[in-house]
Amino acid sequence: MREKILEDLKQAMKNQDKEILTVIRMVKGAMQMEELKVKHPLTDDEMITIITREIKTRKESISEFEKGNRTDLIEKTEQEIKILEQYMPEQLSDDEVNKIIDEAFSTLKPAAPSDMGKIMGLLTPKLKGKTDMSLVSKKVREKLGK
Repeated sequence: MREKILEDLKQAMKNQDKEILTVIRMVKGAMQMEELKVKHPLTDDEMITIITREIKTRKESISEFEKGNRTDLIEKTEQEIKILEQYMPEQLSDDEVNKIIDEAFSTLKPAAPSDMGKIMGLLTPKLKGKTDMSLVSKKVREKLGK
């Protein structure tokens, strides 16, 4: 994934595509900062974590822009999210996510909301990068509450 990002950066420079160039430079910067922190080249899973974090940040920004009626910034930020999503693995459908959650519940048979950590511990490796984990957490919490 690292090579693809660097290759896309070169291509964006050649094409003088400022939007893509800005987003990829930001990802490259976040990637380099993380590599300095962990002191090794990042794996694809670590890259997915960084890109997921960047997408989450932009989604939070969109909600703030909506409060301020800044449609120009909303559109720009949505474009950035689309660019970032190109580097993410294929996202699972809602039905696929629900099926995986149901399998985890049948495996662990949780008895109380305090079992949330066990369930999320089982689900995270299966779903991380393939769906929004905050939605997974919300679904698990709802299911535990029943």
